[in-house]
Amino acid sequence: MWALSIIFKNNSSIVSHFNIFAAQSFYLSRFVFFAFVVILSAGVSVAQNVSDSATVPVGNSLIQKDTIVVKDSLALLQANDFVSKMPRKDTGWMMNPSVPFFDQTLNWQLLRRHPYFGFSAPPITIRSEIRLTVGKELLFYMLVFLLIAYALLRLAFPKYFADLFRFFFRTTIKQRQISGQLMETPLPSLMLNGFFVVIGGLYITFLLQHYKLIPADNFWRMFLYCMLGLSAIYFIKFVGLRISGWLFNMQEVANSYIFIVFVINKMIGILLLPFLILLAFTSGDVYSISLTVSWCLVAGLLVYRMILTFGAVRNQVKVNPFHFFLYICAFEIAPLLLIYKGLLFFFRITT
Repeated sequence: MWALSIIFKNNSSIVSHFNIFAAQSFYLSRFVFFAFVVILSAGVSVAQNVSDSATVPVGNSLIQKDTIVVKDSLALLQANDFVSKMPRKDTGWMMNPSVPFFDQTLNWQLLRRHPYFGFSAPPITIRSEIRLTVGKELLFYMLVFLLIAYALLRLAFPKYFADLFRFFFRTTIKQRQISGQLMETPLPSLMLNGFFVVIGGLYITFLLQHYKLIPADNFWRMFLYCMLGLSAIYFIKFVGLRISGWLFNMQEVANSYIFIVFVINKMIGILLLPFLILLAFTSGDVYSISLTVSWCLVAGLLVYRMILTFGAVRNQVKVNPFHFFLYICAFEIAPLLLIYKGLLFFFRITT
């Protein structure tokens, strides 16, 4: 019984091993069959792509060759003497072997006999004019300085400017009181008089430059002369009116006249400032319109000054309008004409 049990156990283990081998062989056979099918299909596809050597291509009998020959529209360049060629070598010159290779004389001899560059040819002198640029940077900074100066004066003396505009535009009936307040503040009055001298000198310089009475390089020198001349004119006028009022015992009339003259001058300096900017940096129609409007403005202010001075003088002294007109012609218009004539005579001599 023991022996039978041993045999039975051995047989059962053998059967289990056989079953495992049979299953593995079944799957292996399926894998081999699948690989064989894949290889066979790849060989068939390659065989179909191979061209048949027995096939002879048949040409299309309808295709004909084009017998029309089209010539090239680009003309061929004709070889001539103008085409760059290698220059002939100078066979009459031999390099001296005794001369060192790095010697300057040898280098210069080589350059003089260079086949392409004419170092031995006579030199060509090219004359060029010096380009002179005249910028307006200094004029720009000058106008910026004037704008800043006016703004600082306006901020420092707001009441004086308010009274000045009220007196000029006649917006109040208290003219005598306002004029008294303006006379009592000499510092802003003096500073605005200096402002008028700078503005007026610059405007006169622009006029002289417009009529080509000054050279282009003497602008700032002429500006200095115009400021000095304008200061001298009004200083002489101020002193003359003071002396005339003291001599004829009309000091109050002279003071009123002086006050009105310098008030109008201050307004001329303030109102001409924007026109100076236009005259400095514009051209064409804008320049012409600005110049004409500035003339009309100055002329209108001078006429308005005559009207104000005549009213102030007539309130204190009985003056005939004709006599006053003669005074204006003799002491206001005639000096300007003489100055203009002198400037023309001076520049005709110096230019």
